[in-house]
Amino acid sequence: MKYISFLIFFNVLVSVSIAQSGCYSNLKNDTLVIGNRLIERKFLWNNGNLITFSVTDKVNKNVWINVDHRPDLFISDRDNATSGKWDIRYVEENPIHTAYLASEVTFSLDGTDIKRIYKVYENSPVVSCETYLKGTTSNVWLVENGNKADLKNIESTKDFTQKELNPILDRISLAGKHWKIRTVRFFDVTDRNNNLVAEYNTLSYRKNSYKGNLFIARNEENERGLFFLKEAPCPDVQLAYPGSDFVSEFGDFAVVGMGVVPDDLNKDQWVKTYSCALGVYDGSDLDQLTALRMYQKNIRKILSDRDEMVMMNTWGDRSQDSKVNELFCLDEVEKAGKLGISHFQIDDGWQTGKSPNSAVANGSFKNIWNNPDYWTPDKTKYPRGLHPIVEKGKELGVEICLWFNPSIQDDYADWQKDAQAIISLYKEYGIRTFKIDGLSIPSKRAETNLRKLFDKVLLETKDQVIFNLDATAGRRSGYHFFNEYGNIFLENRYTDWQNYYPYWTLRNLWQLSRYVPAEKIQVEFLNKWRNTAKYGSDVFAPDNYSFEYLFAITMAGQPLAWFEGSGLPAQASGIVNYIEPYRKIQHDFHCGVILPIGDEPSGKSWTGFQSISGDKGYLLIFRENNPAGKIMLKTWLPEGVAARFSLITGSGSDFDCTPDHNGYIEAELTDINSFALYRYETIK
Repeated sequence: MKYISFLIFFNVLVSVSIAQSGCYSNLKNDTLVIGNRLIERKFLWNNGNLITFSVTDKVNKNVWINVDHRPDLFISDRDNATSGKWDIRYVEENPIHTAYLASEVTFSLDGTDIKRIYKVYENSPVVSCETYLKGTTSNVWLVENGNKADLKNIESTKDFTQKELNPILDRISLAGKHWKIRTVRFFDVTDRNNNLVAEYNTLSYRKNSYKGNLFIARNEENERGLFFLKEAPCPDVQLAYPGSDFVSEFGDFAVVGMGVVPDDLNKDQWVKTYSCALGVYDGSDLDQLTALRMYQKNIRKILSDRDEMVMMNTWGDRSQDSKVNELFCLDEVEKAGKLGISHFQIDDGWQTGKSPNSAVANGSFKNIWNNPDYWTPDKTKYPRGLHPIVEKGKELGVEICLWFNPSIQDDYADWQKDAQAIISLYKEYGIRTFKIDGLSIPSKRAETNLRKLFDKVLLETKDQVIFNLDATAGRRSGYHFFNEYGNIFLENRYTDWQNYYPYWTLRNLWQLSRYVPAEKIQVEFLNKWRNTAKYGSDVFAPDNYSFEYLFAITMAGQPLAWFEGSGLPAQASGIVNYIEPYRKIQHDFHCGVILPIGDEPSGKSWTGFQSISGDKGYLLIFRENNPAGKIMLKTWLPEGVAARFSLITGSGSDFDCTPDHNGYIEAELTDINSFALYRYETIK
């Protein structure tokens, strides 16, 4: 790591800079500049309480000038920043993230110490900002947004003005009144939600507030745009939530809601607020989505030998912990190997302690550490520990994984014990993948302790552990928070309760993949032969699809075989002929920018995914229960550039084609409920 540190006082002439890997940061006179070859953000120093001067989209040669002169961060009516300081460090690439340049700005304001860390990666037109607070404050940081209907009618310009109420994490004010905005709101708690993405499109007008994690603004005059990503849990579960995430008034845009209240502050330790990132794009959907995705891919790299998996977890067959023991697991690993599965995860029931979800005991998560053996293998079920299962897995090329539920009481006060339990399992058995369940983040202290838990595990295991963060219930991290720690266990679906429908699962992944890296989402496929009678004559019942089609739905994500291998009928064994060719290209598929194509899955659509890597990539096409065997399919392929498509698995055959001006190509699949996975490359 290379590190440079300078103490800068207001009104002192200074000229210092650092540049690494195409990223740079420099402070000269009263101006701080941060950027790379794609984006530059320029600030007025203001003794550390920075005020954006401009944002430059270097690729499209467009400069956004901030027409306001208020500081980007708002936590107090006073603007009397003192003790401004600027540090720079180049953070080397490691197994978690790519390299980045960090510009650290610290200052004091009205009794509160503030630290802002601006990050820029080489290949992303985005500048992100982390904010930390320390000290005390007399300000009130949580005021619910009022109802606009309670405001008086506008009869003069003074009626336009509304006093700033809530803290602002970042903002920019741009000229012009012709701004088209899109806000994207996300929902987790997937045990109860089956609509996970909601887009809201509108024109920016008088001051309005919006819920969501993503705010996209496009100027209709020059057809260029920028966006804010709020790196926080979903709006419904954020801490200290003011009722919205973004505020817009014509070209004035702000990110609100820090996730912190004054009582969370500490005089001795930094407290992290929610973060945000600002990016630029050329005005097109593809450029905006690509810019966002390239930023997201930098936060946690996806490594082929650590992050890629086709996992089997037996919980989907609803036996809970009633079957898990050494003999059962050895048999399941055997079955996994024959199916081509890469990972076998033992869910709840492997441990000595009994959880509330136990089918064989009245368990509890309360005061877990009253039993120091809670997170050791049950000696009755596993008399030789997990060693025989791990060794069997090595023999068959199946990695063993576990389920884990951190001790929730007192805001995870026992986080160090939890961390040590995971580290011990890693050191003794080599287990690297842990499904993290039962989380609840009701306070900043709980959030901080969970972060300490994850960080300690990564530190002690040299960044080899991956956490499957369960998004099914409770106040959890959602899709844009804790992203550096692993992937997302998306949903519990069961044929027992008839809430598993293949097109529902496909639709959830399809909608999320526009804004969340699909390769970081675990997506389930089930044993379609279970509980067929319960579905009756339902045309969308799982049994009306081939087993390989159910698997194909998960390919854009991380496939999760949500069943007991020993419960499958003999005809299911053919799935290995689809899993094996997929695993050969899985990592290459996931290295691209994966975006949805076609129409939204409805059970009757033509739909799918495209993985884009320059002039090559992959197309995964689905013909649902649609009468047309041939259709013009909307893709992200460039107009007029011929491409060659080679079939990897599924139906169909090789073909060449040239997309029309909207990226449409002719797709053909003979049978309903069929799919085809193609590798494509442009023809020189």
